[in-house]
Amino acid sequence: MKTVAELTDRLGALHRQTQETPLFNPVFQLALDLSRSLEAGEIDLAAIEGMIAELECEALMTRAGRLRRLVAPVAPAENEAAIEGCLDSGDFDAFRAAWENPQLHAVFTAHPTFLLPPAQSEAVATAAASEGEIDETACAIPAERPAITLAFEHRQAMAAMARGQDARDRIVARLLDAARERWPDRWHEFAPLPFRFATWVGYDMDGRTDIGWHTSIGFRLAEKAERLARYAESLAAIDDGHALLETLRAARDHTAECAGLFAEPLDDPAALSAAANRLTADDPAKLLSLEPLVERLEGEAREAGGERAVALKTLAAAMRADGLGMGGIHFRVNAKQLHNAIRRRLDEAGLTVDLASQGALGTLRDLIAGAEPLRSNFAALAIESSTAIRQFLAMAQILRHIDADAPIRMLIAECEQPATVLAAVYFARLFGVEDKVDVSPLFETETALEHGGRFLDALLADDIYRDYARRRGRVCIQTGFSDAGRFVGQIPASLAIERLQGRLAEAMAANGLTDVAALIFDTHGESMGRGAHPGGFADRLEWPLSPWARRRFARAGIRLEPEVSFQGGDGYLFFANPELALATLTRIAQLRPAETAAGAPADPFYRRTDLSLDFYRAIRDHQNEHLESATYSRAVTAFGLGLLNATGSRVSRRQSDLSSDREMSLRQIRAIPHNAILQQLGYPVNVIAGFGSAAEGNREEIAALLADSARGRQMVRLVRASNALASIKTVAAFGELYNSAYWASRTYRGTERDLAEPCAALAEYLVKDDRAGVFRRLASRLRIDALKLHQLLDLLPDEAPIENREDVRRRIGVLQALRLALLQHMFLRAVSVPAFSRANDISRRDVIEMVLTLRVEDALAQLRRAFPTRFPGPSDYVLDEPSDYPDHGAGGYAAIEAEFIAPIERAHALNLRIATAIANEFGAHG
Repeated sequence: MKTVAELTDRLGALHRQTQETPLFNPVFQLALDLSRSLEAGEIDLAAIEGMIAELECEALMTRAGRLRRLVAPVAPAENEAAIEGCLDSGDFDAFRAAWENPQLHAVFTAHPTFLLPPAQSEAVATAAASEGEIDETACAIPAERPAITLAFEHRQAMAAMARGQDARDRIVARLLDAARERWPDRWHEFAPLPFRFATWVGYDMDGRTDIGWHTSIGFRLAEKAERLARYAESLAAIDDGHALLETLRAARDHTAECAGLFAEPLDDPAALSAAANRLTADDPAKLLSLEPLVERLEGEAREAGGERAVALKTLAAAMRADGLGMGGIHFRVNAKQLHNAIRRRLDEAGLTVDLASQGALGTLRDLIAGAEPLRSNFAALAIESSTAIRQFLAMAQILRHIDADAPIRMLIAECEQPATVLAAVYFARLFGVEDKVDVSPLFETETALEHGGRFLDALLADDIYRDYARRRGRVCIQTGFSDAGRFVGQIPASLAIERLQGRLAEAMAANGLTDVAALIFDTHGESMGRGAHPGGFADRLEWPLSPWARRRFARAGIRLEPEVSFQGGDGYLFFANPELALATLTRIAQLRPAETAAGAPADPFYRRTDLSLDFYRAIRDHQNEHLESATYSRAVTAFGLGLLNATGSRVSRRQSDLSSDREMSLRQIRAIPHNAILQQLGYPVNVIAGFGSAAEGNREEIAALLADSARGRQMVRLVRASNALASIKTVAAFGELYNSAYWASRTYRGTERDLAEPCAALAEYLVKDDRAGVFRRLASRLRIDALKLHQLLDLLPDEAPIENREDVRRRIGVLQALRLALLQHMFLRAVSVPAFSRANDISRRDVIEMVLTLRVEDALAQLRRAFPTRFPGPSDYVLDEPSDYPDHGAGGYAAIEAEFIAPIERAHALNLRIATAIANEFGAHG
């Protein structure tokens, strides 16, 4: 078997054997066949690399096809025609109402999902945007992965936002054209704002300590300089002699100079003083507000005619949407950081209060009422040690010296008490930014979702908060699919978030806040394990903010502002070229997520709560059993993070250590890598598990409810899409790697005699290892649940059958078999390494365990320390005194490097390429 086609045929034949022997594992058997060929020299790592390259190409083509399907049609002409179909809004006032408030806020976040190197991302996007069948042009040759630094992520975010801006301009220009044609006497009153963009790249301090205050200031200045340059380019295209060009270009140059001063840490007080004084000094080129420019452009448009007027108003609309930056910015801190900061102020005031108590709101209310704004400068920012206060100080400097107009969001992660929000409002008032900062609590933990309704009731009943919300014109919340999907399960999380959104509508109505907007930021990712429904853009938009939730706001007369995230390398693909960006925004414009169709029929899922609530709770409980199970935790962490590529600048593990005698905790792994590991192990547990078991005992009635319910059918489409890629046999196969009996039996009856010693060593080493049993138990639990799932799905129509489903499953199966063969190759090499002396508390046994848990870089570092390929020799020194010793060469352990260390390194590199291919088949990383 030396070709992918041969492997695929072999896997198909092995699968047929399961009819005779149900416990037979075709994936592991194919892995054993490959392992035997590899160890016998019939194939080598180069041959395996060639097979992986072919499967990588197939996966990239699948990724491109999925991307195209999600946003189709992609051709610009078709999308321009689609926009035409969205323009029938009745009279002028209805037209304005439809297009002057954002249908969507898109936030370009940088969670660690930069899976593909830039060349591959570009190839996938180009193929998705092309006409005709997707072919091998999607298969860029794997290039060196660039270092995924925060600066790299920021550049990628800005490029995606720029293409989004250009696509929005095309839509806005057509809206203005339509208004000019239909209402020539009133069209100048029209100020379209269909989309807003924002980012938190460089401003998100939750879970990381590597972003200094100067980083945020430097990024904001760089964004301002880039946006000013783009405004100038747009204006020059309209009129290359326009008087405002000099204003924009001078402001661009001034801002770029200041950005350079803040590009590096300003630890030296003299350097900080020079940079701060340059930024804060009066300068004729300094531009802090675009309002005068917008007024002038719109005034000129009223005097101009035809295309020039439309172009001027399009530019003015862009300025109104983005301000003096590439879009809005979202600072983010953790609730604990705010608690530490507010306790310091309470202590200074001689107040002692439990922030979780009822009395905390009254205490903070008094504190806010008595707060007098404090002046601050960059020195105050530089010396501040509190992360939360530092963020507010940074906001004050941005609003005072960079952009006076654009609002800033303050997101609070793990926010479980209303007092936390009031603490943020207090600091906003204390530093004079209350009128420009929108405080937004994040609900994603199980506790926050369970008690979120009471949280909102208490917060919105507070006079201080209501006054603040009216001044800002909106109530902002953030609902997360990260920890929610991990700890509650993706389907229960979505339903809990949906109920919380409904409670927000009720609380706003009950407290007289129907005169402000509700801005709901749903921070899902692109994968089905993190809140992005794979069924298409309608499902993608409705899954986090359902028609049921939207109807709650419509009935209360509350204007809704939906906001979603496009995360990292996966999310930016939707804006990777002009065609995809236009297609993405056009689909959103057509679907109009900020609105609710009048008279839409009620969904029985919400009427039959006797069934639906029990169904929801049963899935949640099933997911919770996995989460609390030592079996599940041990299986997910069995390989640590060794099945995954590095995909972002934020660390994927909350803490690490070198010693091999500690097991990793499930909670040490962040949500995205947790989801990614489930993909790599072959079964998205947090999407599928429990859906079938929850219907047990009432299967026919649940099936009828799901079939009759739009929301229910949406859940079924999600589960089917995930299940189509899942393989319980693969989960079980990973456990066989740790099965002592397998290694002891592999060379039984005289086969593979050359491997007798390392196989025996592995058998002895693993005889007390628990991982084989862990994977077997997990696979058994998943199998029982899957049987019940199939019984439920048999009662339901398949609304979106996946094309070539078995081909996809076979490709993933072959990839997994190749990976299992590579892991066996690594294990055999690791136990064959000669003994070496213990050093730095690291022994040979520790190194073996590092390889078995795929901490390969650590293992290689220790092996190369123990077996260097070159020792220092006399020629490395310049000495006057001669020496006859050493009387031999200075050669090192080159043979050990070639026979053991290099093969482990190469096999692991191929394992990571397989990880990318599998993620591409799933459509996203984690």
